[in-house]
Amino acid sequence: MLQLRKRFSKWKYVAFSLASFAACFIFYWYISQSVLENKQLAIFLPTYQKIFNGAYSIFIDNSERLMYDIFISVSRVAIGFVAAVIVSLPLGILIGSFSLFEAIFQPLIEFCRYIPVPALIPVLMAIFGIGEQAKIMLIFVGTFVQLTLMISDNISRVSMNYLHAAESMGATTIENIRLVIFPAASAEIFDSMRICHGWAWTYVVVAELIATNDGLGIRIMKLARFIQMPKVFFYIFILGLVGLVLDMLFRKLKARLFSWAES
Repeated sequence: MLQLRKRFSKWKYVAFSLASFAACFIFYWYISQSVLENKQLAIFLPTYQKIFNGAYSIFIDNSERLMYDIFISVSRVAIGFVAAVIVSLPLGILIGSFSLFEAIFQPLIEFCRYIPVPALIPVLMAIFGIGEQAKIMLIFVGTFVQLTLMISDNISRVSMNYLHAAESMGATTIENIRLVIFPAASAEIFDSMRICHGWAWTYVVVAELIATNDGLGIRIMKLARFIQMPKVFFYIFILGLVGLVLDMLFRKLKARLFSWAES
């Protein structure tokens, strides 16, 4: 069972995954039941019954708002993430392929990587205002920095033996990049995109603090302000569920597009 890199059967994988979720749910149930006598803690750790009642109230009274919150957050992440991919992909390839571009861009991007994304909110608001542009740009900047460095690393790890073999057959620099380096790193680049897409969802919660009334992130903050913790927990659950579904779609797409990489 613990053999290195030995794959489980599909049913074993699903069984262990469900067991891990069940263990987390049981652990929270135990914690929420154990603090019932402490009224202050009980407010912030609602039981499953209270969370269910809160979810039921949202579906009955505000189902349209919930759907719109999901739609607007997904839209913001999608636009910011796609923009980051469009810029990061060619730049990451250049940084990973040429020392000149690595020297010019990598130290600068590494510097930006250590600047917390929330610290950029005043700058982005000054440049783009308080509309959708500032929110999308915050998601873009946070995702772009990480994704560029990951793609450049994916590219730089392509074996030089492939390049020497292509050069010996007369491949030009452009052909080496287009026909050798990018295809060899494409599966890892797709994985990097999947990971950074997950980070984009953490940035959307920060982005939605910028003068907005819609979205999963701002809804959580508004509910928390009025200590409606059952509804807060439900929205957190929705946030995680949407992210998990999208991550599974990424994995399915990778298995279809890059089945050769598994072998």
